[in-house]
Amino acid sequence: MLYILKNGTDFFKRKQENILTAAFVIVASVAISRILGLIRYRLLASYFGDNIHLLDSFIAASIVPDAIFEVLIFGTIALAFIPVFSKFLSHDKLEKAWNFSSTMISTALLVFVIFAILIVATADFIAPIVAPGLVDQDPLTKPLIARLMRIMIFAQLFFVGSIFLTGILQSFQRFIIPAIASIFYNVGIIISIIFLAPVLGIYAPAVGMVLGALLHLVIQLPLALSLGFRVTFILDFKNKDVREVFALMWPRSISLALLRISDIINIALASVVAVGSIVTFTFAQVLQLLPISLFAGSIVQAALPSLSVEFNAKRYEQFKKIFIDSFHQILFLILPAAAILAILRIPAVRLVFGAREFPWEITVLTGRTLMAFSIGIAAQAVSLLLLRGFYAIRDSLTPVKVNVFTVSINIILSLIFILVLKLSIIYLALAYSISNILNAILLLYLLDKKVVFNKKELLLPAFKMGLIALLTAVALYIPMKLLDQLVFDTTRTIGLIFLTATATLIGLSVYIFLSWLLKVKEVVIFYHLVKKVITLPSRLVSPAPTSIDAQQPNP
Repeated sequence: MLYILKNGTDFFKRKQENILTAAFVIVASVAISRILGLIRYRLLASYFGDNIHLLDSFIAASIVPDAIFEVLIFGTIALAFIPVFSKFLSHDKLEKAWNFSSTMISTALLVFVIFAILIVATADFIAPIVAPGLVDQDPLTKPLIARLMRIMIFAQLFFVGSIFLTGILQSFQRFIIPAIASIFYNVGIIISIIFLAPVLGIYAPAVGMVLGALLHLVIQLPLALSLGFRVTFILDFKNKDVREVFALMWPRSISLALLRISDIINIALASVVAVGSIVTFTFAQVLQLLPISLFAGSIVQAALPSLSVEFNAKRYEQFKKIFIDSFHQILFLILPAAAILAILRIPAVRLVFGAREFPWEITVLTGRTLMAFSIGIAAQAVSLLLLRGFYAIRDSLTPVKVNVFTVSINIILSLIFILVLKLSIIYLALAYSISNILNAILLLYLLDKKVVFNKKELLLPAFKMGLIALLTAVALYIPMKLLDQLVFDTTRTIGLIFLTATATLIGLSVYIFLSWLLKVKEVVIFYHLVKKVITLPSRLVSPAPTSIDAQQPNP
């Protein structure tokens, strides 16, 4: 037991230097977090699904606080803070690293507090802008959205400090604790819904967001402190490293602002279409983001520090190898997931959100919207890596130019589909997918112009995986239709679970077999990774190495 505790503790503190190993660590934790996130949405559907108008209001209220945080803070960390902070670590300048992090945290807190005060003061004026359809249908929705918005902004305040801790830990190549922190965020919301919803109603999940954000901060603090982290209030806008972060972040902030404006417009358009359209669009988006955050998000988090280090050290061939390997690993994982969501869309929506209180017509519409989203899932996934590639080579301007163009296309298409052609909410998702595909193509073309990849090495495996994914979709569709009609009673949850599991297993078997047949190397890579994971429990119960044993080279 002593060995388990000691080795288990060391495991959480251990550095993850291999990108795929680090990505797997993140995937495992993010998977738990996302499952809890789905449980959170299931609880929202269960507690408030019989009042879709109320649930629409809650989702509409969250869009502005989330946007303020993401534009001002989140975009700075992953793509601007980490490369600069990592530069100090690579040259053993820890004192400068901590002073730099203190300056960035102090600046971020000051800026965010100013914006938070503005949101609190103007929430009543913002509510009709983010959900005009809801407010027109029921004027009482306006003060409800405003009050929810004021509560939610406090959650983002805790995230300001927490997200910097995430950037620091990832720079030290400690990925486990930051990934676990997101689990506690969802736990805070779930606990609040279960215990406070009977008393506070729709305000309970908003209070839960504050609790979850606080837990997200607290869980990361001990490891950061053990690495030497300390924070003092420093404002130094003349510091060259701070100026470098601002130079890197402003294009990204503009890109994120455009994306968030697009999201706000989509929510506003959804509120005009019909009651429940905001819920439909958001729930479908939650499902399509699941494989992106699990696979692509995890791999790019693990890859960015290594990409930055290799480029800073002028090891350009190694930089390209890391990028291409990460690119293929993302596609290998994301393409079958997109096929599964596209074909098994209705079972997926029913299993995740199908509470008795959740209307059937909303369930069907959510499934169709999910299919429209699935068209662009792979493009969204690789765009995350492409973006990191640009930031690793210290080019933050090119992605913003591309994003300005593609987000504009998304907004124009959305306005045409909804306001001019009067189409359903499904076409908002289609516009979103079209713009993401265009975004990925342009980013890849422009990054290749700067880095010059081996085209065959980059594109041939991607083409193989795309073809295999199409065949997998067919392999999913046929058994789903046959099993639904002849074998399983999908009017019951157990039958639905068996149908989904069986069809998915058949589809994945086809995908793996065809990947092996066409010699997609990622099959072997992930096979060895799975073997490594299976042996993890035995390593945890093995005696910790002595100081002499620890000095022996690995076999």
